[in-house]
Amino acid sequence: MRVFNRHVSARGVTLFAFETLLVSGSVVVIAGARGALDGDAVWRVILVTVLFQLCFYYNDMYDLTSVHAKGELLVRVLQATGAAAVVLGVVSIVVPSARLGNGTLLLTLGLLAVAMPVCRVAFDGLASGPHLAERVLVVGTGHLAVTVANQMRAQHDYAYRLVGFIEDPSGAAAATAGPVLGAVADLPKIVHTYNISRIVIGLADRRGQLPIDELLRAKLAGVRVEDAATTYERLTGKILVDDLKPSWLIFSDGFEASRATRVAKRLFDLAGALVGSILAAPIMLLTALAIRLESPGPVLYCQERVGENGRLFTLCKFRSMRVDAENGTPVWATDGDNRVTHVGRFIRLTRLDELPQFWNVIRGEMSFVGPRPERPFFVQQLAEVLPFYMARHAVKPGLTGWAQVRYRYGSSVEDALEKLRYDLYYMKHLSLSFDLTILADTIKVIICRKGAQ
Repeated sequence: MRVFNRHVSARGVTLFAFETLLVSGSVVVIAGARGALDGDAVWRVILVTVLFQLCFYYNDMYDLTSVHAKGELLVRVLQATGAAAVVLGVVSIVVPSARLGNGTLLLTLGLLAVAMPVCRVAFDGLASGPHLAERVLVVGTGHLAVTVANQMRAQHDYAYRLVGFIEDPSGAAAATAGPVLGAVADLPKIVHTYNISRIVIGLADRRGQLPIDELLRAKLAGVRVEDAATTYERLTGKILVDDLKPSWLIFSDGFEASRATRVAKRLFDLAGALVGSILAAPIMLLTALAIRLESPGPVLYCQERVGENGRLFTLCKFRSMRVDAENGTPVWATDGDNRVTHVGRFIRLTRLDELPQFWNVIRGEMSFVGPRPERPFFVQQLAEVLPFYMARHAVKPGLTGWAQVRYRYGSSVEDALEKLRYDLYYMKHLSLSFDLTILADTIKVIICRKGAQ
């Protein structure tokens, strides 16, 4: 399924919808039983439901792959319920009219603390049933095929059951992620025998190797046939650039943000940066004062970065390192970097060091959401070793981005490759609604203090 222009699993959407009904229904039933339902009760029920679901979302409860073990599930549910209790308590104090009254909130939280884990375990058991899973056959046994197969086995968001592999006609190394069921010539028989519902093409080289007639016959019989890169994209939210052919980028859906989308994005950026600059002015003043009091040197640290279409611009951030942190050849920041000051550590974790970039957004050099702007020195290095790296400069860089919220701070070529996969996915599905979901994820990253170094 696609929600806000990003892939989400039907399982996750179904679970979210069911738990929304469970929360709102619990509030209505308990409030009704205690005589707390009145003419204004509807908006209170909606408020409680929204805040409760936000606490679940920010506790990763709808990432079914990361939260799958029953022990962790119970802990996460209790954490989210506790957070909801605190948030709703604060809201009730700040906005007295939002109170449900007669102990309705406490009883609802107690009920949900028991009902949510029970429903989660029951849902997991029902959704994991073999009758609901798509039986998948992977054509190929090389690196690409095994990578996608391993990803299928690792995730629980999608109802895929890997049945096995078709031997790679090129003689690639045998797969280790499942049984090899036969050769290309056996494909029709394998599809029928194992009741295959989806075929994933994982051949690195298809020239003269692709079983066209057999695949066409399976397609006409109702079996879904798709490229391994497409499967990987849906499962992970990133594009597998390893062995990726330029033709896939050219002919695949996406990578076509309309003029209206770009105009809407620019208007949103401009309005958000102006309002953000005004609201954040006191915080920026205090941040500048803290930096100046801790260590000598300028408050701002300005660097040349590569922007849209390769144009260079000057990016300014609050200085988080010593003045003598870098002399000569640029180096990546690393985990626990001793060049970072005490104030710098804090403003990096809270992303306060990024606030001066509002000016870059106002000037049109950056967007709120986009690939991370990199320094020319690193761009030149990475473009030589990473395929399609320069493609990320087709859009404006961002204060935050899909790669920034999905992956840790990069400090190596391997990290840059992983973030490139996310950047290309963002560019393929670029939209204002996708930007809004990334901004929501950014708040979660800041609250959980992930990714900064």
